[in-house]
Amino acid sequence: MLRRALQLGLGRGLLGRGLLGRGLGTHRGGSTLDQNGKVSEIKKKIQSVLPGGAWNPPYDTSYLPPEHSDVVIVGGGVIGLSVAYWLKRLEKPRGAIRVLVVERDHTYSQASTALSVGGIRQQFSVPENIQLSLFSVEFLRNINEYLAVVDDPPLDIQFNPSGYLLLASEKGAAVMESNVKVQRQEGAKVCLMSPEQLRNKFPWINTEGVALASYGMEYEGWFDPWCLLQGLRRKVQSMGVLFCHGEVTRFVSSSSHTETTSGEEVTLKRIHEVHVKIDRSLEYQPVECALVINAAGAWSGQIAELAGVGKGPPGTLQGTKLPVERRKRYVYLWHCPQGPGLETPFIVDASGAYFRREGLGNNYLGGCSPTEEEEPDPGNLEVDHDFFQDKVWPPLAQRVPAFETLKVRSAWAGYYDYNTFDQNGVVGPHPLVVNMYFATGFSGHGLQQAPAVGRAVAEMVLDGHFQTINLSPFHFSRFYLGEKVQEHNII
Repeated sequence: MLRRALQLGLGRGLLGRGLLGRGLGTHRGGSTLDQNGKVSEIKKKIQSVLPGGAWNPPYDTSYLPPEHSDVVIVGGGVIGLSVAYWLKRLEKPRGAIRVLVVERDHTYSQASTALSVGGIRQQFSVPENIQLSLFSVEFLRNINEYLAVVDDPPLDIQFNPSGYLLLASEKGAAVMESNVKVQRQEGAKVCLMSPEQLRNKFPWINTEGVALASYGMEYEGWFDPWCLLQGLRRKVQSMGVLFCHGEVTRFVSSSSHTETTSGEEVTLKRIHEVHVKIDRSLEYQPVECALVINAAGAWSGQIAELAGVGKGPPGTLQGTKLPVERRKRYVYLWHCPQGPGLETPFIVDASGAYFRREGLGNNYLGGCSPTEEEEPDPGNLEVDHDFFQDKVWPPLAQRVPAFETLKVRSAWAGYYDYNTFDQNGVVGPHPLVVNMYFATGFSGHGLQQAPAVGRAVAEMVLDGHFQTINLSPFHFSRFYLGEKVQEHNII
Protein backbone atom coordinates (compact mmCIF):
# COMPACT_ATOMS: atom_id res chain seq x y z
CA MET A 1 0.00 0.00 0.00
CA LEU A 2 2.81 2.37 0.95
CA ARG A 3 4.70 1.61 -2.27
CA ARG A 4 1.58 2.54 -4.19
CA ALA A 5 1.35 5.79 -2.27
CA LEU A 6 4.94 6.58 -3.22
CA GLN A 7 3.90 6.62 -6.86
CA LEU A 8 1.99 9.90 -6.32
CA GLY A 9 2.90 12.17 -9.16
CA LEU A 10 4.61 9.36 -11.11
CA GLY A 11 3.48 7.63 -14.26
CA ARG A 12 2.24 10.71 -16.09
CA GLY A 13 4.55 12.73 -18.29
CA LEU A 14 4.31 16.48 -17.93
CA LEU A 15 3.43 16.90 -21.57
CA GLY A 16 0.55 14.51 -20.94
CA ARG A 17 -0.54 16.61 -17.96
CA GLY A 18 -0.39 19.76 -20.07
CA LEU A 19 2.26 21.39 -17.90
CA LEU A 20 4.95 21.72 -20.54
CA GLY A 21 4.63 23.83 -23.64
CA ARG A 22 1.02 24.72 -22.81
CA GLY A 23 0.23 25.15 -19.11
CA LEU A 24 2.94 27.71 -18.51
CA GLY A 25 3.09 29.27 -21.91
CA THR A 26 3.10 32.77 -20.46
CA HIS A 27 6.34 33.61 -22.24
CA ARG A 28 4.22 33.89 -25.40
CA GLY A 29 1.93 36.55 -24.01
CA GLY A 30 1.21 38.31 -20.75
CA SER A 31 -1.26 40.41 -18.80
CA THR A 32 -2.71 43.74 -19.98
CA LEU A 33 -0.39 45.44 -17.52
CA ASP A 34 2.59 43.66 -19.13
CA GLN A 35 1.45 44.73 -22.60
CA ASN A 36 0.95 48.37 -21.54
CA GLY A 37 4.40 48.34 -20.00
CA LYS A 38 5.91 47.06 -23.24
CA VAL A 39 4.11 49.72 -25.30
CA SER A 40 5.41 52.40 -22.93
CA GLU A 41 8.96 51.09 -23.31
CA ILE A 42 8.67 51.07 -27.11
CA LYS A 43 7.42 54.68 -27.07
CA LYS A 44 10.41 55.74 -24.96
CA LYS A 45 12.85 54.07 -27.38
CA ILE A 46 11.20 55.74 -30.40
CA GLN A 47 11.32 59.15 -28.69
CA SER A 48 14.98 58.69 -27.85
CA VAL A 49 15.93 58.46 -31.54
CA LEU A 50 13.67 61.29 -32.78
CA PRO A 51 15.33 64.69 -33.37
CA GLY A 52 15.41 66.61 -30.11
CA GLY A 53 14.39 63.57 -28.11
CA ALA A 54 16.19 62.86 -24.85
CA TRP A 55 18.64 59.95 -25.18
CA ASN A 56 18.42 57.42 -22.39
CA PRO A 57 20.48 54.30 -23.00
CA PRO A 58 18.26 51.24 -22.40
CA TYR A 59 19.02 49.23 -19.25
CA ASP A 60 20.97 46.08 -20.13
CA THR A 61 19.14 42.99 -18.91
CA SER A 62 20.79 40.47 -21.23
CA TYR A 63 22.51 38.75 -18.30
CA LEU A 64 19.18 38.05 -16.56
CA PRO A 65 17.41 34.71 -16.95
CA PRO A 66 13.99 34.73 -18.63
CA GLU A 67 10.90 35.41 -16.53
CA HIS A 68 9.37 32.14 -17.68
CA SER A 69 10.80 28.72 -18.52
CA ASP A 70 9.01 25.40 -18.79
CA VAL A 71 11.97 23.55 -17.27
CA VAL A 72 14.66 24.97 -14.96
CA ILE A 73 17.72 22.73 -14.65
CA VAL A 74 19.80 23.53 -11.56
CA GLY A 75 23.37 22.59 -12.44
CA GLY A 76 25.17 22.98 -15.76
CA GLY A 77 27.63 20.07 -15.53
CA VAL A 78 27.43 17.05 -17.83
CA ILE A 79 24.39 15.61 -16.05
CA GLY A 80 22.34 18.82 -16.31
CA LEU A 81 23.46 19.44 -19.89
CA SER A 82 22.62 15.87 -20.85
CA VAL A 83 19.10 16.28 -19.45
CA ALA A 84 18.74 19.52 -21.44
CA TYR A 85 19.99 17.80 -24.61
CA TRP A 86 17.58 14.87 -24.39
CA LEU A 87 14.62 17.09 -23.49
CA LYS A 88 15.20 19.08 -26.67
CA ARG A 89 16.00 16.03 -28.79
CA LEU A 90 12.90 14.10 -27.70
CA GLU A 91 10.43 17.02 -27.55
CA LYS A 92 7.50 16.98 -29.97
CA PRO A 93 6.98 19.27 -31.73
CA ARG A 94 10.35 20.99 -32.05
CA GLY A 95 10.56 24.09 -29.89
CA ALA A 96 7.73 22.93 -27.64
CA ILE A 97 9.76 23.24 -24.43
CA ARG A 98 11.69 26.23 -23.12
CA VAL A 99 14.65 25.00 -21.06
CA LEU A 100 16.84 27.13 -18.76
CA VAL A 101 20.11 25.87 -17.26
CA VAL A 102 21.31 27.70 -14.14
CA GLU A 103 25.00 27.23 -13.26
CA ARG A 104 26.70 29.24 -10.53
CA ASP A 105 30.29 28.30 -11.43
CA HIS A 106 30.51 29.39 -15.07
CA THR A 107 34.26 28.68 -15.11
CA TYR A 108 33.59 25.09 -13.92
CA SER A 109 36.56 25.49 -11.57
CA GLN A 110 34.89 23.32 -8.92
CA ALA A 111 32.80 21.15 -11.24
CA SER A 112 33.18 17.41 -10.75
CA THR A 113 33.19 16.96 -14.55
CA ALA A 114 36.28 19.04 -15.21
CA LEU A 115 38.22 17.52 -12.30
CA SER A 116 37.44 13.90 -13.15
CA VAL A 117 39.91 11.30 -14.45
CA GLY A 118 37.42 10.47 -17.21
CA GLY A 119 37.03 6.71 -16.83
CA ILE A 120 34.18 4.65 -18.28
CA ARG A 121 33.52 0.97 -17.48
CA GLN A 122 30.83 -1.67 -17.48
CA GLN A 123 32.38 -3.53 -14.56
CA PHE A 124 29.61 -2.89 -12.04
CA SER A 125 27.53 -5.38 -10.07
CA VAL A 126 24.10 -3.74 -10.49
CA PRO A 127 22.47 -4.41 -13.90
CA GLU A 128 21.16 -0.83 -14.20
CA ASN A 129 24.66 0.61 -13.75
CA ILE A 130 26.00 -1.72 -16.46
CA GLN A 131 23.19 -0.73 -18.83
CA LEU A 132 23.79 2.98 -18.18
CA SER A 133 27.46 2.68 -19.07
CA LEU A 134 26.80 0.55 -22.16
CA PHE A 135 24.41 3.21 -23.46
CA SER A 136 26.86 6.01 -22.61
CA VAL A 137 29.86 4.39 -24.29
CA GLU A 138 27.84 4.00 -27.49
CA PHE A 139 27.02 7.73 -27.22
CA LEU A 140 30.69 8.62 -26.73
CA ARG A 141 31.94 6.41 -29.57
CA ASN A 142 29.48 8.10 -31.94
CA ILE A 143 29.57 11.51 -30.30
CA ASN A 144 29.50 13.54 -33.50
CA GLU A 145 26.30 11.82 -34.62
CA TYR A 146 24.69 13.19 -31.46
CA LEU A 147 26.45 16.49 -30.77
CA ALA A 148 27.54 17.81 -34.18
CA VAL A 149 26.76 21.48 -34.78
CA VAL A 150 26.59 22.86 -38.34
CA ASP A 151 29.75 24.77 -39.36
CA ASP A 152 31.53 23.87 -36.08
CA PRO A 153 34.51 21.47 -36.04
CA PRO A 154 33.83 17.86 -34.98
CA LEU A 155 34.48 16.84 -31.38
CA ASP A 156 37.50 14.73 -30.51
CA ILE A 157 36.58 12.97 -27.28
CA GLN A 158 40.01 11.22 -27.25
CA PHE A 159 38.45 7.94 -26.20
CA ASN A 160 41.16 5.46 -25.19
CA PRO A 161 39.73 1.91 -25.26
CA SER A 162 42.43 0.32 -23.09
CA GLY A 163 39.89 -1.27 -20.74
CA TYR A 164 39.63 -1.55 -16.97
CA LEU A 165 41.56 -4.18 -15.01
CA LEU A 166 40.15 -4.89 -11.55
CA LEU A 167 42.21 -6.97 -9.14
CA ALA A 168 40.74 -9.10 -6.35
CA SER A 169 42.30 -10.78 -3.32
CA GLU A 170 41.28 -14.25 -2.18
CA LYS A 171 38.60 -12.61 -0.07
CA GLY A 172 37.05 -10.73 -3.01
CA ALA A 173 37.41 -13.41 -5.72
CA ALA A 174 33.95 -14.97 -5.32
CA VAL A 175 32.25 -11.55 -5.51
CA MET A 176 34.25 -10.70 -8.64
CA GLU A 177 33.16 -13.95 -10.32
CA SER A 178 29.53 -13.18 -9.49
CA ASN A 179 29.87 -9.60 -10.81
CA VAL A 180 31.39 -10.73 -14.10
CA LYS A 181 28.54 -13.19 -14.61
CA VAL A 182 26.05 -10.29 -14.29
CA GLN A 183 28.16 -8.08 -16.59
CA ARG A 184 28.20 -10.74 -19.31
CA GLN A 185 24.45 -11.26 -18.99
CA GLU A 186 23.98 -7.54 -19.66
CA GLY A 187 26.16 -7.65 -22.78
CA ALA A 188 29.50 -6.40 -21.41
CA LYS A 189 32.62 -8.09 -22.78
CA VAL A 190 34.61 -8.88 -19.66
CA CYS A 191 36.95 -11.81 -19.01
CA LEU A 192 38.38 -13.32 -15.84
CA MET A 193 42.14 -13.77 -15.56
CA SER A 194 44.21 -15.95 -13.24
CA PRO A 195 47.43 -14.59 -11.70
CA GLU A 196 49.42 -16.54 -14.31
CA GLN A 197 47.38 -15.09 -17.21
CA LEU A 198 47.82 -11.66 -15.65
CA ARG A 199 51.62 -12.05 -15.54
CA ASN A 200 51.73 -13.21 -19.15
CA LYS A 201 49.69 -10.28 -20.46
CA PHE A 202 51.06 -7.57 -18.14
CA PRO A 203 54.55 -8.72 -17.01
CA TRP A 204 55.13 -5.44 -15.12
CA ILE A 205 52.42 -6.36 -12.57
CA ASN A 206 53.40 -8.02 -9.30
CA THR A 207 50.61 -10.56 -8.73
CA GLU A 208 51.40 -11.21 -5.07
CA GLY A 209 48.11 -11.20 -3.16
CA VAL A 210 46.01 -11.29 -6.36
CA ALA A 211 43.66 -14.29 -6.63
CA LEU A 212 41.64 -13.14 -9.65
CA ALA A 213 41.34 -10.25 -12.10
CA SER A 214 38.57 -9.04 -14.39
CA TYR A 215 39.47 -7.30 -17.64
CA GLY A 216 37.19 -5.23 -19.89
CA MET A 217 37.97 -6.25 -23.47
CA GLU A 218 35.76 -3.68 -25.24
CA TYR A 219 34.12 -0.31 -24.66
CA GLU A 220 36.04 0.52 -21.49
CA GLY A 221 38.81 3.04 -20.92
CA TRP A 222 38.88 6.80 -20.54
CA PHE A 223 38.10 9.99 -22.44
CA ASP A 224 38.36 13.79 -22.22
CA PRO A 225 35.67 15.05 -19.77
CA TRP A 226 36.15 18.68 -20.76
CA CYS A 227 35.46 17.86 -24.40
CA LEU A 228 32.18 16.18 -23.47
CA LEU A 229 31.16 19.11 -21.29
CA GLN A 230 31.91 21.71 -23.95
CA GLY A 231 30.38 19.57 -26.69
CA LEU A 232 27.10 19.22 -24.80
CA ARG A 233 27.05 22.91 -23.97
CA ARG A 234 27.67 23.93 -27.59
CA LYS A 235 25.00 21.54 -28.85
CA VAL A 236 22.22 22.50 -26.42
CA GLN A 237 22.82 26.19 -27.10
CA SER A 238 22.33 25.46 -30.80
CA MET A 239 19.06 23.73 -29.85
CA GLY A 240 17.77 26.84 -28.08
CA VAL A 241 18.54 26.03 -24.46
CA LEU A 242 19.04 29.18 -22.36
CA PHE A 243 21.86 29.65 -19.83
CA CYS A 244 22.20 31.78 -16.73
CA HIS A 245 25.22 32.33 -14.48
CA GLY A 246 23.66 32.52 -11.07
CA GLU A 247 22.64 30.67 -7.94
CA VAL A 248 19.21 29.31 -7.04
CA THR A 249 18.34 30.75 -3.63
CA ARG A 250 14.63 30.07 -3.22
CA PHE A 251 11.64 28.14 -4.50
CA VAL A 252 8.09 29.50 -4.33
CA SER A 253 5.60 26.65 -4.11
CA SER A 254 1.99 25.83 -3.32
CA SER A 255 0.80 23.01 -1.05
CA SER A 256 -2.11 20.62 -0.92
CA HIS A 257 -2.94 17.85 1.52
CA THR A 258 -3.89 14.29 0.75
CA GLU A 259 -3.97 10.87 2.36
CA THR A 260 -2.03 7.80 1.26
CA THR A 261 -3.83 4.49 0.84
CA SER A 262 -2.55 3.55 4.30
CA GLY A 263 -4.26 6.60 5.84
CA GLU A 264 -1.13 8.73 6.40
CA GLU A 265 -1.69 12.42 5.70
CA VAL A 266 0.96 13.95 3.46
CA THR A 267 1.57 17.40 2.04
CA LEU A 268 2.13 17.65 -1.70
CA LYS A 269 4.14 20.61 -2.98
CA ARG A 270 4.40 22.09 -6.45
CA ILE A 271 7.14 24.59 -7.32
CA HIS A 272 5.87 27.59 -9.31
CA GLU A 273 8.84 29.94 -9.21
CA VAL A 274 12.61 29.71 -8.91
CA HIS A 275 14.58 32.67 -7.58
CA VAL A 276 17.98 33.03 -9.25
CA LYS A 277 20.58 35.28 -7.64
CA ILE A 278 22.65 36.82 -10.41
CA ASP A 279 26.40 36.18 -10.38
CA ARG A 280 28.36 38.95 -8.58
CA SER A 281 25.22 40.95 -7.93
CA LEU A 282 22.62 41.51 -5.23
CA GLU A 283 19.90 41.16 -7.83
CA TYR A 284 17.72 38.12 -8.22
CA GLN A 285 15.30 37.15 -10.93
CA PRO A 286 12.13 35.11 -10.30
CA VAL A 287 11.56 32.51 -13.02
CA GLU A 288 8.14 30.91 -13.38
CA CYS A 289 8.40 27.24 -14.30
CA ALA A 290 6.51 23.98 -14.69
CA LEU A 291 9.23 21.77 -13.27
CA VAL A 292 12.74 21.76 -11.80
CA ILE A 293 15.54 19.29 -12.45
CA ASN A 294 17.94 19.01 -9.51
CA ALA A 295 21.27 18.22 -11.21
CA ALA A 296 23.35 20.29 -8.79
CA GLY A 297 25.79 17.47 -8.08
CA ALA A 298 27.64 17.85 -4.79
CA TRP A 299 25.29 20.72 -3.86
CA SER A 300 22.04 18.93 -4.76
CA GLY A 301 21.26 18.15 -1.11
CA GLN A 302 21.13 21.89 -0.37
CA ILE A 303 18.90 22.53 -3.41
CA ALA A 304 16.53 19.79 -2.23
CA GLU A 305 16.37 21.39 1.24
CA LEU A 306 15.45 24.73 -0.35
CA ALA A 307 12.45 22.98 -1.91
CA GLY A 308 11.38 21.59 1.46
CA VAL A 309 12.67 18.04 0.93
CA GLY A 310 13.34 16.40 4.29
CA LYS A 311 11.57 19.09 6.31
CA GLY A 312 9.17 16.90 8.24
CA PRO A 313 9.03 14.57 11.25
CA PRO A 314 11.90 12.04 11.35
CA GLY A 315 10.95 8.62 10.08
CA THR A 316 8.28 9.94 7.72
CA LEU A 317 8.40 10.37 3.96
CA GLN A 318 8.24 14.14 4.46
CA GLY A 319 11.16 13.98 6.86
CA THR A 320 13.35 11.95 4.49
CA LYS A 321 16.29 14.01 3.24
CA LEU A 322 18.16 13.67 -0.02
CA PRO A 323 21.32 11.95 1.33
CA VAL A 324 23.78 13.57 -1.09
CA GLU A 325 26.75 15.58 0.14
CA ARG A 326 30.14 16.83 -1.00
CA ARG A 327 33.04 14.43 -0.60
CA LYS A 328 36.54 15.52 -1.55
CA ARG A 329 38.74 13.24 -3.65
CA TYR A 330 42.39 13.74 -4.63
CA VAL A 331 43.90 13.03 -8.04
CA TYR A 332 47.69 12.86 -8.41
CA LEU A 333 49.76 13.11 -11.60
CA TRP A 334 53.16 11.46 -11.57
CA HIS A 335 56.00 10.67 -13.97
CA CYS A 336 57.81 7.34 -14.10
CA PRO A 337 60.29 6.75 -16.98
CA GLN A 338 60.28 2.97 -16.49
CA GLY A 339 56.52 2.74 -15.93
CA PRO A 340 54.02 0.57 -17.84
CA GLY A 341 53.62 1.22 -21.56
CA LEU A 342 50.87 2.09 -24.02
CA GLU A 343 48.87 -1.10 -23.45
CA THR A 344 48.27 -0.21 -19.80
CA PRO A 345 44.58 -0.45 -18.81
CA PHE A 346 42.85 1.56 -16.09
CA ILE A 347 43.93 -0.51 -13.09
CA VAL A 348 42.00 -0.75 -9.81
CA ASP A 349 43.96 -2.58 -7.13
CA ALA A 350 42.31 -4.72 -4.45
CA SER A 351 43.42 -2.03 -1.97
CA GLY A 352 41.22 0.55 -3.74
CA ALA A 353 44.17 2.47 -5.22
CA TYR A 354 43.88 3.09 -8.97
CA PHE A 355 45.85 4.56 -11.86
CA ARG A 356 45.83 5.03 -15.63
CA ARG A 357 48.18 6.41 -18.24
CA GLU A 358 47.98 10.10 -19.13
CA GLY A 359 49.27 10.86 -22.61
CA LEU A 360 52.34 9.29 -24.19
CA GLY A 361 55.16 10.52 -21.96
CA ASN A 362 55.16 7.99 -19.10
CA ASN A 363 52.80 10.11 -17.04
CA TYR A 364 50.08 8.58 -14.90
CA LEU A 365 46.96 9.70 -13.03
CA GLY A 366 45.79 7.98 -9.90
CA GLY A 367 44.42 8.11 -6.40
CA CYS A 368 42.39 6.23 -3.82
CA SER A 369 39.12 6.86 -1.99
CA PRO A 370 39.63 7.40 1.75
CA THR A 371 37.93 5.34 4.41
CA GLU A 372 34.97 6.88 6.25
CA GLU A 373 37.32 7.80 9.12
CA GLU A 374 39.81 9.46 6.74
CA GLU A 375 37.28 11.64 4.88
CA PRO A 376 38.90 15.08 4.38
CA ASP A 377 37.20 18.41 5.05
CA PRO A 378 35.15 19.24 1.93
CA GLY A 379 35.17 22.96 2.74
CA ASN A 380 38.05 23.58 0.31
CA LEU A 381 39.83 21.90 -2.58
CA GLU A 382 43.31 21.86 -1.07
CA VAL A 383 45.35 18.72 -1.71
CA ASP A 384 46.78 16.53 1.05
CA HIS A 385 50.11 15.34 -0.35
CA ASP A 386 50.72 13.11 2.66
CA PHE A 387 47.69 11.08 1.60
CA PHE A 388 49.58 10.06 -1.54
CA GLN A 389 52.70 9.13 0.43
CA ASP A 390 50.76 7.13 3.03
CA LYS A 391 47.77 5.64 1.21
CA VAL A 392 48.25 5.73 -2.56
CA TRP A 393 51.92 5.18 -3.31
CA PRO A 394 52.62 2.11 -1.09
CA PRO A 395 49.96 -0.21 -2.63
CA LEU A 396 50.72 1.00 -6.17
CA ALA A 397 54.48 0.55 -5.76
CA GLN A 398 53.85 -2.93 -4.39
CA ARG A 399 51.65 -3.77 -7.38
CA VAL A 400 53.86 -2.08 -10.02
CA PRO A 401 57.49 -2.22 -8.78
CA ALA A 402 58.55 0.39 -11.37
CA PHE A 403 56.51 2.95 -9.41
CA GLU A 404 59.10 2.83 -6.60
CA THR A 405 60.92 5.60 -8.49
CA LEU A 406 57.95 7.75 -9.55
CA LYS A 407 57.91 11.52 -9.06
CA VAL A 408 54.68 13.40 -8.39
CA ARG A 409 54.35 16.38 -10.72
CA SER A 410 51.01 17.86 -9.74
CA ALA A 411 47.75 17.12 -7.98
CA TRP A 412 44.24 18.48 -7.58
CA ALA A 413 41.05 17.78 -5.69
CA GLY A 414 37.46 17.50 -6.88
CA TYR A 415 34.07 16.64 -5.44
CA TYR A 416 31.95 13.52 -5.55
CA ASP A 417 28.18 14.02 -5.28
CA TYR A 418 28.30 11.32 -2.64
CA ASN A 419 25.13 9.39 -1.83
CA THR A 420 25.69 8.39 1.79
CA PHE A 421 22.82 5.86 1.62
CA ASP A 422 24.10 3.46 -1.05
CA GLN A 423 26.52 5.39 -3.34
CA ASN A 424 24.19 5.10 -6.34
CA GLY A 425 22.35 7.68 -8.41
CA VAL A 426 19.00 9.27 -7.60
CA VAL A 427 16.91 9.52 -10.76
CA GLY A 428 13.31 10.62 -11.19
CA PRO A 429 10.69 12.74 -9.40
CA HIS A 430 10.29 13.36 -5.69
CA PRO A 431 7.09 11.71 -4.41
CA LEU A 432 5.92 14.82 -2.51
CA VAL A 433 7.56 17.80 -4.25
CA VAL A 434 5.87 16.53 -7.36
CA ASN A 435 7.59 18.67 -9.99
CA MET A 436 11.18 18.36 -8.72
CA TYR A 437 13.13 15.67 -10.55
CA PHE A 438 16.51 14.35 -9.45
CA ALA A 439 19.61 13.48 -11.46
CA THR A 440 22.32 13.31 -8.81
CA GLY A 441 24.16 11.24 -6.20
CA PHE A 442 26.28 9.13 -8.55
CA SER A 443 29.22 9.07 -6.15
CA GLY A 444 31.98 9.16 -8.74
CA HIS A 445 30.38 7.51 -11.79
CA GLY A 446 28.13 10.37 -12.91
CA LEU A 447 30.37 11.49 -15.77
CA GLN A 448 30.42 8.09 -17.45
CA GLN A 449 26.67 7.61 -17.03
CA ALA A 450 25.61 11.16 -17.94
CA PRO A 451 24.41 10.51 -21.53
CA ALA A 452 22.14 7.66 -20.39
CA VAL A 453 20.90 9.42 -17.24
CA GLY A 454 19.96 12.52 -19.25
CA ARG A 455 17.85 10.40 -21.57
CA ALA A 456 16.19 8.58 -18.66
CA VAL A 457 15.17 11.83 -16.94
CA ALA A 458 13.87 13.28 -20.22
CA GLU A 459 11.79 10.14 -20.80
CA MET A 460 10.31 10.37 -17.31
CA VAL A 461 9.47 14.06 -17.80
CA LEU A 462 7.96 13.70 -21.26
CA ASP A 463 6.33 10.28 -21.06
CA GLY A 464 5.86 9.63 -17.34
CA HIS A 465 8.03 6.49 -17.30
CA PHE A 466 11.47 5.19 -18.23
CA GLN A 467 11.71 3.67 -21.69
CA THR A 468 15.31 2.95 -22.67
CA ILE A 469 16.56 1.75 -19.26
CA ASN A 470 14.29 1.12 -16.28
CA LEU A 471 15.85 3.08 -13.42
CA SER A 472 13.00 2.69 -10.94
CA PRO A 473 15.42 1.12 -8.36
CA PHE A 474 17.08 4.59 -8.27
CA HIS A 475 13.93 6.45 -7.23
CA PHE A 476 14.03 8.71 -4.17
CA SER A 477 11.47 6.54 -2.32
CA ARG A 478 14.13 3.90 -1.56
CA PHE A 479 15.58 6.18 1.12
CA TYR A 480 12.31 6.10 3.05
CA LEU A 481 11.74 2.39 2.43
CA GLY A 482 15.32 1.53 3.44
CA GLU A 483 15.96 -0.36 0.19
CA LYS A 484 19.62 0.01 -0.73
CA VAL A 485 20.90 -0.62 -4.25
CA GLN A 486 23.95 -2.73 -3.44
CA GLU A 487 26.75 -1.86 -5.86
CA HIS A 488 29.98 -3.75 -5.06
CA ASN A 489 32.23 -1.89 -7.49
CA ILE A 490 32.39 1.67 -6.16
CA ILE A 491 35.81 3.25 -6.81
